[in-house]
Amino acid sequence: MSVLENFQEWKNFLSERVNQAQGLGMDQNTISDLAYQLGDYLAKDVDPKNEQERLLQELWSVASEEEQKTIAGLMVKMVNDGKK
Repeated sequence: MSVLENFQEWKNFLSERVNQAQGLGMDQNTISDLAYQLGDYLAKDVDPKNEQERLLQELWSVASEEEQKTIAGLMVKMVNDGKK
């Protein structure tokens, strides 16, 4: 099963990637920029596999670039807060 088929699996996957980036010494701005790039790719090139991903894709499609960066930052924050 793909990590995109289950939203909790996706969040776990993203959390692991954020942990790896932090372990490599990347700062929060760099991690958020990477999350933005990933979000942009997913929104444009990947068919959503569940309701949560479809909602994120729809929000992404109507958001300005600044708002998209906010969404990406919030996704990173969500998985970081889940570790606490």
